[in-house]
Amino acid sequence: MSATTVTGTSGEDRSDYTREESRAIRRRSLRLLGSLVSPLRWQLVLAGVVLIVSTALRVAGPALVGYGITTALPAVVDRMDWMPAILVVAVYLVTGIAGAALIGWYAVVAARLTQAIMFDLRKRIFLHTQRLSLEFHESYTSGRIISRQTSDLDTIRELLDGGLNELVSGLLYGGFTLIALLLLDWQSGVILLVMGVPLFLLMRWFYLRSQVVYRESRVISAKVIVKFVETMTGIRAVKAFRKEPRNDEEFGALASDYRDINMRSIRLFGTFEPGLMAVASVTLGVVVLWGGLRVLDGALALGFLLSAVLYVRNFFAPMQEVAFFLNSYQSATAALEKVSGVLEEQPTVPDPTSPIDLWKARGHVRFEDVVFGYSGDRVILPDFSLDIPAGQTIALVGTTGAGKSTLAKLVARFYDPTSGRVTLDGVDLRSLHPKDLRRAIVMVTQEAYLFSGTVADNIALGKPDATLEEIKAAARAVGAHEFIEALPDGYGTDVNKRGGRVSAGQRQLISFARAFLADPAVLILDEATASLDIPSERLIQDALQTLLSDRTAIIIAHRLSTVAIADRVLVMEHGRIIEDDEPDTLIAGTGRFAQLHAAWRESLV
Repeated sequence: MSATTVTGTSGEDRSDYTREESRAIRRRSLRLLGSLVSPLRWQLVLAGVVLIVSTALRVAGPALVGYGITTALPAVVDRMDWMPAILVVAVYLVTGIAGAALIGWYAVVAARLTQAIMFDLRKRIFLHTQRLSLEFHESYTSGRIISRQTSDLDTIRELLDGGLNELVSGLLYGGFTLIALLLLDWQSGVILLVMGVPLFLLMRWFYLRSQVVYRESRVISAKVIVKFVETMTGIRAVKAFRKEPRNDEEFGALASDYRDINMRSIRLFGTFEPGLMAVASVTLGVVVLWGGLRVLDGALALGFLLSAVLYVRNFFAPMQEVAFFLNSYQSATAALEKVSGVLEEQPTVPDPTSPIDLWKARGHVRFEDVVFGYSGDRVILPDFSLDIPAGQTIALVGTTGAGKSTLAKLVARFYDPTSGRVTLDGVDLRSLHPKDLRRAIVMVTQEAYLFSGTVADNIALGKPDATLEEIKAAARAVGAHEFIEALPDGYGTDVNKRGGRVSAGQRQLISFARAFLADPAVLILDEATASLDIPSERLIQDALQTLLSDRTAIIIAHRLSTVAIADRVLVMEHGRIIEDDEPDTLIAGTGRFAQLHAAWRESLV
């Protein structure tokens, strides 16, 4: 899968889907929802039973009121018989208290269900995005991933917490109310059914319009988050290039779009709510008018007319809740589509189905007729072959875009070749067990990222069970021990807290110590000394000699001082090796490396 394909499939930040695409996305979202709910089906059944019983008890109230006015009250007035009234009041209190208690129980069960689903979903997103290949992360911006894990999940949680409960309880309550009204007074029930036609049309209009508005809202919301995250992440570049005014303008435009789409949704709901009130008022007026005429004729008791009025009013009350559900449902559906899109992504560098164990790697790396390109229209390495014997240090030299970092990423198996194979000790990297691959091959990059925690924790990243003495020995080996000891808490200093900040060069030394402690068979240094100044680089030349000894090493560097420690230099151009020999031999010649070396020497004068 190419990077462009990944962007197109996983980035759901669009609103112009075709009908078939929308159906496919909806099916995908339903599959995800089904997989989340399936393990909790018995809890779901319990919640359903509790809700049904509690709703039935709540619906009994108006009928009891009508019975009390029609039967119990005359018995007290005419015969001083309090028994029917006491019985009605007792039943009314029991149904009310029991209904309230069951609703409370349902709220607890529903909350547990919601939290279980959200816990599962959060873990799935985190674990899956970690498992996805580097290609995905290089094409899917960090802001969008953060949006999936934060705002999108919060929207889904809000739907499960409140919206879904409102829908289910509202529909159940409305259905039970309609049944009770038909049993109590079928004519009032028919009036309600007839008025259900304009109600249905109003609900359908709102649903279709909100579907478009809320999907657009999620798209713009994600763009706002992406812009904010990228600006804050690159704040140094923003300030260095005085990009604040342009960022203000761009963010202001996005915020304006977000405001406008929110206003559209408010206006939509502002039209729907008065429409709902109008339908409810007309229905109630017709029921009262027709019922009043029948009361005058003696065809309907006054108490049951009151019950019918209460049932009609109660029928429309949850429709407001259903509308709120539709309000949040569209937003949650769009969020679920985006989340399911990420979870549907498959690693482009999959784990082997029948992995081969390589308990002790020697470090012999071979490229055999490798062809590779990041996308189908541009090949970086055309028919590339290379043999790196175990224990040899090679340096890759060449202009930007020559294919040096690509070669390193293939050795680390961040990517797989389009054709051909890369082997370690004769085993295709695609067949090697992941634990053996990560133990045998380690890459140190220019970024030298430090995670939250102590300096010791960061050095022990590749060997979590390392003792403090082993960590210190690794730091001493690469020349990092002295500056670490000078930190406020030494090896226990938190690198992200005040006083624990380290310079770019110090971060790089910590990354060297991390690599030394991991003790890989193959070590890749991708511009790993780029963050060091010239004096610092000279200081760690001995550390590099220690770091690279007794292991296969691939060094990518523009500074030719680092190249001098290599056994062999490969000069690359357009994905091919144009020179391959010992450093001194190439320097003595007249080729490309000799020219680069001469230019570098002149720059030092």
